[in-house]
Amino acid sequence: MAEAGYRFDVCPSDAEELHEPSLSPSQLTETNAMIKAAPVAGAHREAVVIGADTLVFLDDEPLGKPADMAAAEAMLARLVGKTHQVCTGVALMRYGTAHTFHATTDVTFKPLSPEEIRDYLSLIDPLDKAGAYAAQEHGERIIAATRGSFTNVIGLPMDELQTQLATHFDIHPQGQVISDQ
Repeated sequence: MAEAGYRFDVCPSDAEELHEPSLSPSQLTETNAMIKAAPVAGAHREAVVIGADTLVFLDDEPLGKPADMAAAEAMLARLVGKTHQVCTGVALMRYGTAHTFHATTDVTFKPLSPEEIRDYLSLIDPLDKAGAYAAQEHGERIIAATRGSFTNVIGLPMDELQTQLATHFDIHPQGQVISDQ
């Protein structure tokens, strides 16, 4: 957000995320984005609040945050040599008005050996990351290609977000935005 020229404050939401396997990736992430944004918007009525939720999906199965390093290693082993999706749902809220959208990016992993997976995991903290990886942290070691918004994979789909902020709230860089991330 700062690189795009927006002034903003970060206000973490303590809302409990929904884990509902019957929802599609876009429905689940957009719903969770709304759940996160709502309490922050209630506390900051004059601001445009951005709530976001990102999940990694392999064959429509959500891959959350790994419980431990063994789970992180197993998760990455499932992704090697395959294409998976990163879906981010975004909720924009102000004055009780809400708008949601999502972005989905295809990410293809390199064919990695178990040693390469362990080497990568030694460089990052995978336990707080959906899919057990971070494209912005040594992603070149594991990612062969992306198709779609790269900023979606590292946090927020910025091109889409800028368009939505301008279209629905007339917010442009240097406007005041509150984020729950």
